[in-house]
Amino acid sequence: MAFFSKLKDKLFKSSSRLEQGLDAIVEDGGEETSAPDPIIPEPDPQPEPVPEVPQPAPETPAPAPQPAETPEPMPVDPTPAPPPPEAAPQKGMLGRLFGRSEAKAVVRRTLDDDMLEQLEELLIASDMGVDTALRVTSNMAEGRLGRKLSTQEIKQLLAQEVARVMEPVAKPLPIYAKRPQVVLVVGVNGSGKTTTIGKLASQFKAAGKKVVIAAGDTFRAAAVEQLQVWGDRAGVPVLTAPEGSDPASLAFDALTRAQRDGADLLMIDTAGRLQNRADLMEELAKIVRVIRKVDDTAPHNTLLVLDATTGQNALSQVETFRKLADVSGLVMTKLDGTAKGGVLVALADKFGLPIHAIGVGEQIDDLAPFDPEEFAAALTGLDQG
Repeated sequence: MAFFSKLKDKLFKSSSRLEQGLDAIVEDGGEETSAPDPIIPEPDPQPEPVPEVPQPAPETPAPAPQPAETPEPMPVDPTPAPPPPEAAPQKGMLGRLFGRSEAKAVVRRTLDDDMLEQLEELLIASDMGVDTALRVTSNMAEGRLGRKLSTQEIKQLLAQEVARVMEPVAKPLPIYAKRPQVVLVVGVNGSGKTTTIGKLASQFKAAGKKVVIAAGDTFRAAAVEQLQVWGDRAGVPVLTAPEGSDPASLAFDALTRAQRDGADLLMIDTAGRLQNRADLMEELAKIVRVIRKVDDTAPHNTLLVLDATTGQNALSQVETFRKLADVSGLVMTKLDGTAKGGVLVALADKFGLPIHAIGVGEQIDDLAPFDPEEFAAALTGLDQG
C-alpha cells in the first residue's frame, strides 16, 4: 500500500479536480437527505430487559434455624448492575470517531440524463476521451437510473468502472528465458525515457538480473551522462559511443557484448523523436533492422514511454510508434504533474496495450508496476480500506 499512498498524494491534481467536479454535479439539483454513516453503526445496546436478579426464596418453612451461624447477608445482584443512563453509547466526538454518530445530512442527486451528461463532460475534461467517457458513464448508469446518489457513491462507481477498463492491461514487463532479452525503449523528447530505463535497470539488478544499458541517444550528451549516473548507482554497465555516432551501430555492438557476457537484459535507450519527423522515425526502424541481424527475434519488448502531461497527444504517439516499432507495452510517467490522469484510461480502452509501470516522481521507488484498483482509487480520490 506504500506506493498507493504515494500515488494518491501525487495524483491530487487529478483526484481533486474530479472530486470538485463531482461535488458540483451532485449539489446542482441535489438535496440533503438523512443518511447513516458509511460505517455500519453498532447496534444500540438494549439495557432492558435486564436479566432477572435471583430473588431470595419466599418465606417458606426452612430448616431448623442454626443460631450458631451468623445469617448470611441477603444476596445482592450476582450479575453486574445495568449500565446507568449516562453510560449509554456516546454521541459526542468519540462516538463519531468510532462510527456511532447520529445520521447526518448527505447531499444526493437523482441519476438522470442531465446528470449523466455532466458526468461525461467532467470525464472528457480529465482527458478520458469521448468514447471512453461515454462507455464509463453508461456502465455506471446501468440499473441505477432514478436512484439518488451521493458524491461518495459516485466515486465508488467511477473507481469500479475505471478499474474494470484497466484490469485487462495491467501486466508487468514479461521476463523471457531468451538471453539476452532485448528491451528497446522509445518515446518523444522529454517523455522520461532515460529516467525510466535507469529505474527499471536498477530494479531488475536488485532482483538478481544481469543488466546492460546501451546509451543509444547519441545526439544528447546529457542523456548519456544521466544514464551513466543511474548505471553507477545500480552497478549496471552503460555502453556509450561518441556524440553523433550512429545509434544503430551502438545497438549492434551492445547486443553482441551482452550475448558474450551472458547478460539477462539489454536495455537500449533511443533518441527522443517527434512522431512527425520521418527521418528520425526511419532511424529508429534502422536500429530494429540492425539488431535483428544479431538476433532475429529482437527486440523482445518495445516499451513506449509516455508523458501524462501531454494529454490526448499520447494517443497519436501510440498510433505512430505502433506502426513503426511494434510497441509491446507502455510506461506512463509524470502522472504527478497533470490534472488529466484520465488519459491513461483512454489509452487502455482504445489500444489495449499492456501498461507495465507508472511513474509519479524522480526517485527510484516512484516507478512501480501498474495496479488498476490502486490507480482507479487514487484517480477518483477514493479511500482504499
